[in-house]
Amino acid sequence: EGWTYLTDAQATWAYALCGFIFALMMIPGGRLQDRYGPRLGVTLGGLCLASGCVLAGLMKTYVGLLVGFGLLGGVGMGLGYAAATPAAVRWFGPSRRGLVVGLVVGGYGGAAIYIAPLAKSLISQYGISGSFIGLGILFAVVVIVAGRLLAMPPSGYQPPTPPPGELGAASRRATHLTQVDWSARDMVRTWQFYALVFLFFGSAQSGLLIIANAAPMLNSTAGSLAFFAANAWILASFGGLVNASGRVGTGLYSDRIGRANAYLINGLVSAVCLFLMPSIMGSGNVALLFLAVGVAYWQYGGGLALMPALTADFFGSKSLGFNYGLVFIGWGMAFFVPQVAGY
Repeated sequence: EGWTYLTDAQATWAYALCGFIFALMMIPGGRLQDRYGPRLGVTLGGLCLASGCVLAGLMKTYVGLLVGFGLLGGVGMGLGYAAATPAAVRWFGPSRRGLVVGLVVGGYGGAAIYIAPLAKSLISQYGISGSFIGLGILFAVVVIVAGRLLAMPPSGYQPPTPPPGELGAASRRATHLTQVDWSARDMVRTWQFYALVFLFFGSAQSGLLIIANAAPMLNSTAGSLAFFAANAWILASFGGLVNASGRVGTGLYSDRIGRANAYLINGLVSAVCLFLMPSIMGSGNVALLFLAVGVAYWQYGGGLALMPALTADFFGSKSLGFNYGLVFIGWGMAFFVPQVAGY
């Protein structure tokens, strides 16, 4: 239908560019959120994402994919993503911060549940261009309409304090909870900021590696199982479900056992699964592959719930949009791990 042939490496570069631009745009997106509230950033983000998808569909070239999906798509995602989490955190106190963040970012991870089969259906019926254009229009409508529902608390608002018996153990013990709203200029002078960037890179790289290669991994493992080989999108949708669940679940138990403990547990279990992954793929056991990939997705999603909560714990919620945008650089750096793995 006019598309030039793209290698897997070229397609992955467009994906990596989108992720890196996404991470960079979290910084100005966070500044927009802190100054003007969440609606402006979400509206601009929805328009950029939609126009990027439509542009990629119309150009039908590798350059169009890079500019449309990689550049404009990344700008749109960064602006939109930067607005939702800080707005939600301001409504709730530290005792529920992990759960609230998990619920918000769970929507982003859960999108793969329906996007993977929807995109496959659209491509089969309308081709790649029709799929890009149709999804672009859908994104514009959904993101902009949903963005109108976002609002910051009124001036002087105080989050409700739960009864002492309901406070999570982490909230009672956490001596690192700041009582000051740190500016970005002061935050970047602390070692805790660089530790958070490093932790974000660590938690994101394994999940991004799996996400970028889920379908080929299933094809390789399934072997003679024709159903799974022909429907590799199933693993991507399964991953989206676990990814979203990991964001909510990790946020929930991080309020109880502490953010650092939650990070440690997720990371250790995920590392074990990654070490075993080559053996699992060689065994042809699809059930084991789903289990190992599920753990990686859970840990990846959990990191995206933990890091905004940790940023707010250490540096306050007033400037969380901009501060978290800077911490999010760690996620953007991890987006090039699939490229390294490819080579």
